[in-house]
This record gives sequence, C-alpha cells and structure tokens, in this order.
Amino acid sequence: MKNTDINIINTDHIERYGKIYAEAFSGEPWNDPWKTEDAIVHVSELMESKQSYGLEYIQDGKVVGFIIGTSMLFHYGRTFEINDLAVDPGYHRQGIAKKLIEQMLADLKEQGIRAVHLITAGEGYLPEFYEKYGFKKENKVILMGAEL
Repeated sequence: MKNTDINIINTDHIERYGKIYAEAFSGEPWNDPWKTEDAIVHVSELMESKQSYGLEYIQDGKVVGFIIGTSMLFHYGRTFEINDLAVDPGYHRQGIAKKLIEQMLADLKEQGIRAVHLITAGEGYLPEFYEKYGFKKENKVILMGAEL
C-alpha cells in the first residue's frame, strides 16, 4: 500500500518541483525544451507571489506532483488562475493530477474564490481532463500574445 499525502507547497522542495516541471513539460503534449534550472526559477517566481497558493503530492516520502497558481481581485470577487499542474512522468496515470485538482478546487471554494481559470493545450487529452472538473472553453475572452 502506498503512503500518500497532499500538503501545501514548501520552498524546501523547490528543486524537486523544478525537476518535475522540466520533465513533465518537456514531454507530451507540450514538448517544451525546459532546463531544470529554468523550471526552478519559474516555480520560485510563482511561489514568491503574495497571492500564490499551491499543493504538493507526496508518495512514499517523495514529492511526485504539484499544482500552483495565483489569485487576483476583480469587481465581482477574487479569482484564481492555475498556472501549473505537473506530475513526475514516472507517476503518470495514477490519479495524482486528479487528486491535486480536486483538493485545490475544494480549498479554493472554502477560501471564497469566485472563479478559477487556466490556460491549457487546445487539443489532445488536456481539455477533456479539465472538463471533468467543470472547466469549459471561454467564449467571452480570447488569449492574445505578442512576441517581442
């Protein structure tokens, strides 16, 4: 039997989060060429935000996944953006992402968050995964970007 726990993210584990992030996002469906040292900086910057909140998934004493995001106040209440959800590729298909997002959504509801948003791949398995938890494609807004 596996010993598991979900805890609030911890700066003591930042290097592990960076390694998980780099490995997870360097694979399908993203295939982004992340270096671990850059991923550590990425996650550190999110954690340093005053409005950040995140959870880690521990299995048999080892961090194997995490979810993190930030909240922002709007005229209708506080919203939350899930910035990253990453699971060590060696632990995929064990329900870890499911447990992390379910716990995150429950926590955010308890904290009085009015809405939760995220950006994900438009194709593949990710939209279907998030739809299971009530996320749907926004019709009123679009993501726009400019390369500098």
